[in-house]
Amino acid sequence: MTATDDRRATTVPLHAIPVRLARSPAGQAAGRLDGAWWPRSRDLARELPSLVRAMEDMGGITRATVNPKLWQGVPRRVPASGRLVKVGWFTDEQDLHEIMLLSYRVGRWELLVVPPETEPDTARRMMAAASTAGDMRSATALVEAMNAPVRGRIDVRDVDDPSESDWEAEGGHLRTTRETPFPVAAAVG
Repeated sequence: MTATDDRRATTVPLHAIPVRLARSPAGQAAGRLDGAWWPRSRDLARELPSLVRAMEDMGGITRATVNPKLWQGVPRRVPASGRLVKVGWFTDEQDLHEIMLLSYRVGRWELLVVPPETEPDTARRMMAAASTAGDMRSATALVEAMNAPVRGRIDVRDVDDPSESDWEAEGGHLRTTRETPFPVAAAVG
């Protein structure tokens, strides 16, 4: 096997890829969350530097905490913006879909982490809701609400047939499953 070095191949540096971030408008009272971040993968070491760079105007981010269940791995430190960002994790204390960013000088921000595999329209709705002032839903509540079936649509398989409850109240027997037809009595002639 021969290895080749193709110097014509191009790659896009990670810092050149725009971060997908939505923040609550400045000057407005934030809701439960301060915004949302939609990473492109579950590799925190790869994704966190671009988020830290995007948050530079909010103060230098020095720490981040996550729930490790959402990530492939959680490094202890990540180089970003010329410094090492310390990363902590909490399994039960921190919302699964949240990242907390801390700055010694300015404060902290709690962001919804939109799962990377989320469809673009759903992700945009999640990000808009998380950055809306006054929305008091948790990160997981937002993810669950946006991934729920569309309201107004009814699947007839999920609706109980009222004739079945009438039948039961009158002493009849309900079928065990919807696929099993009612037993047919033999014709007496």
